[in-house]
Amino acid sequence: MGKIGIFFGTDTGRTRLIAKQMAKKLGDAAEAPVNIGRTTLTEFLAYDALILGSSTLGDGELPGYSTGLSQPSWEEFLPLVVDADLSGKTIAVYGLGDQKKYPNEFVDAIGIIHDALVIRGAHAAGYWPTSGYEFDHSEAVDGDHFLGLALDQINQPLLTEERVDAWLAQIKPELLP
Repeated sequence: MGKIGIFFGTDTGRTRLIAKQMAKKLGDAAEAPVNIGRTTLTEFLAYDALILGSSTLGDGELPGYSTGLSQPSWEEFLPLVVDADLSGKTIAVYGLGDQKKYPNEFVDAIGIIHDALVIRGAHAAGYWPTSGYEFDHSEAVDGDHFLGLALDQINQPLLTEERVDAWLAQIKPELLP
């Protein structure tokens, strides 16, 4: 497929709202966002360019049944890609977290999803600087960059749109060469 697939996992709906915002900004370049718990591996693999979003829950966990969700999410989907060859796919990951309440697990989901897909051959785009954030540790950090776009809708909601716009401008050439 020539369009960007957007998949998200959420518990409060904030990640879905960001996915919808991104799809609207990308226009015809992207498909409508899909909850990762409501898709199949075949549907997911139909895209060569993917924007993937997730909140981080509790102690740095992906959303899913073990975190109290009533429907499947990233926790249940990622094991499905264990045997998949993701060569030729480009991913860009964004995550939502609370850097003040969870300073030791801030946006860990970005790192979990990134690593699970890159190890299977996906090319990652959209690394984002850690400057402008206040947290102690994150599994989503490599050097002075996050492995994707970090958003804090609790403590920095006024920065979200500017960050999303800049990130989309950065990743669009890699997702749609």
